[in-house]
Amino acid sequence: MSVTVSSPAVRSFHVSRSPHKTISRPRVIMSAVRSTDSLGVAPILTKLQKDCATPLPVLRHVADAMADDMRAGLAVDGGSDLKMILSYVDTLPTGNEKGLFYALDLGGTNFRVLRVQLGGKEERVVATEFEQVSIPPELMFATSEELFDFIASALGKFAQKEGGKFELQQGRAREIGFTFSFPVKQTSIRTGILIKWTKGFAVSGTAGKDVVACLNEAMERRGMDMQVSALVNDTVGTLAGARYWDDDAMVAVILGTGTNACYVERVDAIPKLTKRMSKSPITIVNTEWGAFSNGLPLTEFDREMDAESINPGEQIFEKTISGMYLGEIVRRVLVKMAKVGGLFGGSYVPEKLVTPFVLRTPDICAMQQDTSRDLEAVESVLYDVAGVKSDLSARKTVVDICDTIAKRGGRLAGAGIVGILQKMEEDSKGLIFGKRTVVAMDGGLYEHYPQYRGYLQEAVTELLGSEISKNVVIEHAKDGSGIGAALLAAANSKYEHDY
Repeated sequence: MSVTVSSPAVRSFHVSRSPHKTISRPRVIMSAVRSTDSLGVAPILTKLQKDCATPLPVLRHVADAMADDMRAGLAVDGGSDLKMILSYVDTLPTGNEKGLFYALDLGGTNFRVLRVQLGGKEERVVATEFEQVSIPPELMFATSEELFDFIASALGKFAQKEGGKFELQQGRAREIGFTFSFPVKQTSIRTGILIKWTKGFAVSGTAGKDVVACLNEAMERRGMDMQVSALVNDTVGTLAGARYWDDDAMVAVILGTGTNACYVERVDAIPKLTKRMSKSPITIVNTEWGAFSNGLPLTEFDREMDAESINPGEQIFEKTISGMYLGEIVRRVLVKMAKVGGLFGGSYVPEKLVTPFVLRTPDICAMQQDTSRDLEAVESVLYDVAGVKSDLSARKTVVDICDTIAKRGGRLAGAGIVGILQKMEEDSKGLIFGKRTVVAMDGGLYEHYPQYRGYLQEAVTELLGSEISKNVVIEHAKDGSGIGAALLAAANSKYEHDY
């Protein structure tokens, strides 16, 4: 993914109110102000709703195109927008895993260390502990050795606190599942070459090197008896965590600040896999579906936002459905409505509202939850976040805009999920839709935005029909990627095991 997913898109939904301020309610002008083509708020809203519409034929096209792009990406590298990255995870957790395992989740300016004691089928997860560590800003521009030495040091301190129900089997080193959410070219379950740093990191000396070796060497320098057993993407970790509890888990989707999806694929359905790494008939494929772009209903606001982004023309699906961007699309609509439609009185556009990304997805979610008669929460969000004074008519329009953007995002995400399931169904000749199939969901956007979640489920039901959709279970797997990485360390342990 091109944006950090480890930090949820939706953090806090508390809308603060300033008790000392008084809010005047200016008249909403519904006529042209300065622009010759401005016709008031209503036509702008109508056009927005038309451009964002996701009727069944649009959803079906998106689902079909997703399945087609998946096949093209599996045939050859670069075959479609979807990278269809091989995870080299072909040994999934079964529930029989036993022992003490660690996980390290590095995906942004914070990283997380976690340990879990597994007790097999009977006891499952006996105990788990984790700590979050902030990376000092200067280390984001340091050398590779300095960054990984800091991470190894934090891991070592965390390991020293081990005790209680946590017990390492005699004669074993501590094994780690390493979730690394930066672009890597993975060559095995234990190796991955860093393509480039993203998310504000500019660490020297790492690009082109194996990040697992970088961490292992840092731990060796500190005399630590720890080593990486599995390098995983966060979405793959989520699927592994879900599979541990439920054998029917076949797909994992993250909908947070960014978005991605992975699924269980048959090895014989991957033409580009010329060399078999194991005898397993299945593996997990990381779609990197944020890059999908085929047939999406886009607006002038999407195109403007994309053109001004750091990666124009890329990650279009992500820019349409993920938490990083939904609030920004709404903000751009509000700016146009204020300028040419007189949404907040005359052609007045508050200075704060012109600031890109000032309106976040938690803000539009909070406004959609407002059921008060005067839409007081909407009034507060607009004033506190964007410096906007609004009347009731304007606030109702704002809620309509939020709903339009959230509805499109949720329904397109649902169509993407059906596209993945459809591809799996066609290749397995009826083994997906004819039985219970679980889609594990993680990420703050999905967790905290009920309308978005509802629109996603609605699209899945529309596309599959009421009978088949009963077999598709969409489950929230909160924070599944951390424990999933530890489980993959267990499943891919270098030590002999009978699980």
